[in-house]
Amino acid sequence: MLEIQDCCLAVVDVQGKLAQLMVDKETLVKNVRILIQAARILDLPLLWCQQVPEALGPTVPEIAELLTGTRVEGVPPSNRGHELAPAQAGDARDTRVWEPGAPINKASFSCCGQEQFNAELNALGKEQVLLCGIETHVCIYQTAMDLMEGGLDVTIVADAVSSRTEQNRHLALTRLAAEGAHISSTEMALFELLKTAKHPHFKEIAPLVK
Repeated sequence: MLEIQDCCLAVVDVQGKLAQLMVDKETLVKNVRILIQAARILDLPLLWCQQVPEALGPTVPEIAELLTGTRVEGVPPSNRGHELAPAQAGDARDTRVWEPGAPINKASFSCCGQEQFNAELNALGKEQVLLCGIETHVCIYQTAMDLMEGGLDVTIVADAVSSRTEQNRHLALTRLAAEGAHISSTEMALFELLKTAKHPHFKEIAPLVK
C-alpha cells in the first residue's frame, strides 16, 4: 500500500511537441496535473525530469506552471551509482526549497541514468515512487525497471502515462506488471494514500478527482 511518509512523485518528460502526439493527451495532462496538485497538498516530494529539452522542447506549460521550484537542495554527492539505496544517516533529506526552475535534464531514457536524479532520490530517503509521464514504453518503462532493480517500490499511474500508440502503452503496462510494478490510476493512488475520509487533507484531495 502507498504511504504518504514513504512516497514521492516523479514526473517524466511531458514535453513540447512529443506530448501533443500522445494517445489521449488531454487525459494525460489532466491527471498529471492532479497528481502534482495532490503531491503539494500531501507534501510528497517531487522529482521533475526532461528528456533532451534542447531537442524535444520544455515541459508543457500546463505542467511546468505547477512544477516550478521542486528541486531538492542540499543533496549530498552520490557515489552509489544506480543503486538508489536509501540515504545514509547524516545525509540531507526532505530539504526542498521552492525556487524557480527545477527540471532534471537527461539524455538517458531511464531517469536513473542521470546521476542528479539518483542523488536527489537518495537524499529523499523514500521507499515508494509514483511514476507519471511519457512515454510509457520507453522512459517510464526503463525508469521503473531501474528503480525496482534498486529495491524501490514502484507504482505506475496508468491514466497519467501515455505513448504515441495505445499498443505500446498497453504492452509497457503489461510488461511492468509482470515484472513487479504496481499499476494504479490517479484516483486509486490518491485514495490509497489517504486511507480514510477522516484524513485531514481529504476535503482538499477529493475535489481534484470529481
